[in-house]
Amino acid sequence: MTTAPEIAQRAREQLAQLTGLKPDTVSAFNKDEQGWHVTVEFLEMTRIPTATDVLASYQALLDDEGNLLSYQRTRRYLRGEVTEQEA
Repeated sequence: MTTAPEIAQRAREQLAQLTGLKPDTVSAFNKDEQGWHVTVEFLEMTRIPTATDVLASYQALLDDEGNLLSYQRTRRYLRGEVTEQEA
């Protein structure tokens, strides 16, 4: 059985390989009947100052073995951007 940290790491690795981008952090994950849903934040563009770096959220769906089934970019934003998220 694959653990949640292993799934998160597999999502980071596979998305980095496909996009050519550097992963920043895993910001969310959950499991349902479709599989593991993992959101990974990636650095898309480095800027000075770093608060203006462009980041992007990618949502991935992985099976129970950690194989990537699908992904999509869901959001682009500046590192220094603060937003309220609905709970």
